[in-house]
Amino acid sequence: MQQVKLLSADERLLFALSGEIDSATSEDFYAEVYAAYTHDKKDIVFDCSGLNFIDSTTLGTFVKLYKMVKADGNGFKLTKVCPRIKKLFEICALDKLMEIES
Repeated sequence: MQQVKLLSADERLLFALSGEIDSATSEDFYAEVYAAYTHDKKDIVFDCSGLNFIDSTTLGTFVKLYKMVKADGNGFKLTKVCPRIKKLFEICALDKLMEIES
């Protein structure tokens, strides 16, 4: 099952995330987003409505992507984040850094 899918690259890069992204798949997640972003540097939005699990490795991957995108002056947002996953971002205080919508 594909965990990352680029839905749109018009005004911003819109990715749909689904299933589980963990230490076994986070490198693929990063590589896919990185490739699209370096090809077309613009704001990134993640639709997390289909995402049901992430681990600490994935949190680190989000931070790495966030730093890269922000260094270029672009926006970074996670939308439709389920309460369980949003709680992980809150525990690590990443909700203070990143724009995260339920």
